[in-house]
Amino acid sequence: MNAPTRILVGDPGGEVAVARWGEPATGKPVALLLHGTGFVGEVWAEVAEALATDYTVYAIDRRGHGLSHKPPADRYHFEDFADDVCNVVDGLDLHDIYGIGHSAGATDLLLAAKLMPDRFARLFVTEPTVMDPRAPRAADLSEMSKASVQGTLRRRAEFDSADGLFQRLRLAPAFAPWTEPSLWSYVHHGFATLDDGRMRLRCTPEIEAALLLPIMQAMEQIYAGDSRGNPFPWFSEIACPVRIATAEQSWPVYKEMADRAAALIPHASRWRFDGVGHCVAQEAPELMVTALRAFAAQTDDSRRNDPAASPL
Repeated sequence: MNAPTRILVGDPGGEVAVARWGEPATGKPVALLLHGTGFVGEVWAEVAEALATDYTVYAIDRRGHGLSHKPPADRYHFEDFADDVCNVVDGLDLHDIYGIGHSAGATDLLLAAKLMPDRFARLFVTEPTVMDPRAPRAADLSEMSKASVQGTLRRRAEFDSADGLFQRLRLAPAFAPWTEPSLWSYVHHGFATLDDGRMRLRCTPEIEAALLLPIMQAMEQIYAGDSRGNPFPWFSEIACPVRIATAEQSWPVYKEMADRAAALIPHASRWRFDGVGHCVAQEAPELMVTALRAFAAQTDDSRRNDPAASPL
């Protein structure tokens, strides 16, 4: 696969790392890709390379991941991630964006599209993290979710070699369905290579635990936000067309959250990926590319046929 160009956007100490496939000077439209929790921009590589025939493709390392900044534990709220997306969009002067997101990264894009409605043409989001802000609130996070967050802190963070790490991940149920290029992209970019050849996880267990807490709270409908409040009511103000995808083999809670998103977003349609799990772009990139192109063609036709209905 062709290596993307690496860019750092933002002020020192708060930089967001971005991988880019293609050159802006070509004038191609923009596709902006956001990964899920624990991963890195290059896990989109197979999808990005396919899209690069028609788009200039950007994939962000979300804060706490990859080469992006790693703030303190209280700075991993949903609005923090959305602000990073907006800073990248503004810093790179991106317009008419096709936003493509997975899991919590999909949520970043949904919130950013509300904050910068003139910059996004459409969004394709796979199993976003969503709460219904109208739902009754439980008192506290369940013991199971608390245990999951705590268990993350015990995750192994260093491995003897890249080859050994790849083989270990290949045997793990979560990564077994991934394509070989996607898994190698995660190994090479989600981990730092130390001087002795050992591999160290860039999104450390401590960072991932901080990331997971708001996600679990949103899943269980108890997320309250920080001093800025809860941004999930913003979903009802998203102006661009949004396609919400689910995967046949993923957990029921992901489908439930997709239903929540569809009930909140005004211009939402649905898509289902058959025969795959939560990480569609890494398990079956060809299915993802087909779905992305179909949605682009549909929304482009709508804009040509009814320019007054376009959000741009």
